[in-house]
Amino acid sequence: MYHCKSLIISAGIAAAASVMPSASAAEIFKGETAGAGDPVHAMFVAFTSQAGKAGVDIQVNAGQTLTKSMLRGGRGEIDFFSSVPSLVNLMKNQARMYENVDDAAAAAAQLRSILGFKAGAYHPVTLAGSGIETWEDLKGKTVFTGPPAGSASATSEALIKIITGYEAGTDYTAVRLAWGEGYAALADGKIDMMVRPAEIGSAKIEQFGLSGEFRVLSIPEDVVGSEAMQALFGRPGRGMMQFGGDVYKGQLTEGTITALGFFQFIGTHAGVSEDVVYKATKAFWENLDEVHATAFFLREVTPETAFTSVNVPIHPGAARYYEEAGVSIPEELRP
Repeated sequence: MYHCKSLIISAGIAAAASVMPSASAAEIFKGETAGAGDPVHAMFVAFTSQAGKAGVDIQVNAGQTLTKSMLRGGRGEIDFFSSVPSLVNLMKNQARMYENVDDAAAAAAQLRSILGFKAGAYHPVTLAGSGIETWEDLKGKTVFTGPPAGSASATSEALIKIITGYEAGTDYTAVRLAWGEGYAALADGKIDMMVRPAEIGSAKIEQFGLSGEFRVLSIPEDVVGSEAMQALFGRPGRGMMQFGGDVYKGQLTEGTITALGFFQFIGTHAGVSEDVVYKATKAFWENLDEVHATAFFLREVTPETAFTSVNVPIHPGAARYYEEAGVSIPEELRP
C-alpha cells in the first residue's frame, strides 16, 4: 500500500519545469483531524508542527469526522490522522457505522499507532435557568449528544441511560448536530443541555461563564461503582476522570466533578515508511517543551503516557524511536 504524494514546484522555477526536472521535489503527507478548538485538533497540530521540523510535511485537513478519517487512513488514502480507540473494534467487526463498509475489517488491520494521550472529559453542560440541576431533570428536555456520524453521540446517550435510565427519543429529545452547531444551539437556548467531549479547562466551555453562569453535571457517587458505569469506564479509550468545579469561571457545581474521560492516539497506516514515522516521532518527543506550551492539557503528555489507550500495533518507525530512547513498549503493541 502506498501513501499519497505530490510535488511542489516554486513559482520561480515553474517555467523551467517543462524543460528540466525539479531537483527539490518535496513529499507532502495527508493528515486529518477534528475541528479547531477540539483537544484532538490541538494535539494533532502539535504533532504535525514538530514533524515538519524533521522534514515530514503533513497537510492538515481539519474539521473531519474521525470515524471516516480512520477508514480512509486504513485504506491508505491519508497518512496521519487522529484515532479513536473505541472505533477500532467496530471497524474490525464491521459494526454500527461500519456495518455496510465491506472493507472495514481490512482497513482496521492496516491501522498503526504513534502515540496515545489523555484528551479530556465529557462535559454535560447546561445554562443557569434551564431547569436542569440534576440528571433526573433531563426528563422531557432537549439534549445535544454529538454529531450524527460520530461515536460521541452514542457514548453520551449511554452515559445518560446508565445514570438515569432515560432512553433517548422517549424520555428526552436527543439532538445530533455538528460540534460547532451544538455550542451555538446551547448559547441560543435552542437546547437545554450539551454533552461535549473537551479538554479540562476548555476555552469553549469557559465561554458560557463569561456572560452568565452554567453547570457541569457530575456523575453521582452512587453510580460510579455500578457495573454498567464501570463497564463504560472500561471501554477502549474511556476511563473515569475528576477535576475541580472551580476550574471554570461561572460554573455552579461545587467540589470535585466526576466525568467520563476520553483518550485518543495519533495514527498512521502500515504503508507509511519506517523512516518517515521515525523522524516524525523523534521530532515530537525531542521538542516536548514546545508541545507542552501549546495547550494546558498537553502538559500531561509524557513518554510514560505514550501508549495510553492505544489498541493497535505501534508503527515500526515509532517503535524504533521508543527503543532507542529506552521507552518500554507493551508486548501486545509491538509491530
